[in-house]
Amino acid sequence: MALPVVVDAEYLKEVDKARRDLRALIANRNCAPLMLRLAWHDAGTYDVNTKTGGANGSIRNEEEYSHGANNGLKKAIDFCEEVKAKYSKISYADLYQLAGVVAVEVTGGPTVEFVPGRKDSKVSTKEGRLPDAKLGVSHLRSIFYRMGLSDKDIVALSGAHTLGRAHQERSGFEGPWTQDPLKFDNSYFVELLKGESAGLLQLPTDKALLEDPEFRRYVELYAKDEDAFFRDYAESHKKLSELGFATSSKPIFPKDGTILAQSAVGVVVTAAVVILGYLYEVHKRGK
Repeated sequence: MALPVVVDAEYLKEVDKARRDLRALIANRNCAPLMLRLAWHDAGTYDVNTKTGGANGSIRNEEEYSHGANNGLKKAIDFCEEVKAKYSKISYADLYQLAGVVAVEVTGGPTVEFVPGRKDSKVSTKEGRLPDAKLGVSHLRSIFYRMGLSDKDIVALSGAHTLGRAHQERSGFEGPWTQDPLKFDNSYFVELLKGESAGLLQLPTDKALLEDPEFRRYVELYAKDEDAFFRDYAESHKKLSELGFATSSKPIFPKDGTILAQSAVGVVVTAAVVILGYLYEVHKRGK
């Protein structure tokens, strides 16, 4: 049974410090693509029907990071362990998703809202829940619909291939998707529409986005309108990062630090409480 995460003022301080450390670590080691992949692969095991898997930190288990789809991610787990050693209050689940959010930010991408409070789990799902780059349209829909995500989410999230490159020893494929694999922009979609003449990597799952009319509609939109891509990407990334992290379980905390269940207006209330709590702490320190 996962222990509850108490998101109080102290927890928020550690999250803020961890965010700063992650910015420096990711910038210094040029590991944004790896950290983003870690966040996605921890969250991407979610099954909306059985309510299993999701963003729960279970990818740190050897059983799970040894899955074929997670080849190379032990390095990202070890990088996060350096931060976790300094900020022990933070759950692994929150830390991995925070790393993904920071990876997008550091490389020039949109700001993705981050809500802390995810619980850790030592229970790993069976192998086979993550996308297989060798397959096409029906596979993509099967995998992402199982997570509870939409066609728009599929295409928007695919746009993060603007970062990084495939490695032969990890995926069986080699090469970058874009000319600048450490810059988050809409060039993945621009290059995808150019086709193989661009000389950049195109996987079966990439080509599937052009083969399906609904997918292609979003590809064409994002290729011509980076603002639309950034807006939709931030929304889809947040949704992915919260798979298995039910809205009703996200904590809000009044002045005494106790946990209350979040209601339908909880998002607004939470934001107000967090801001007021922060200002209160700043005021106290200034005395």
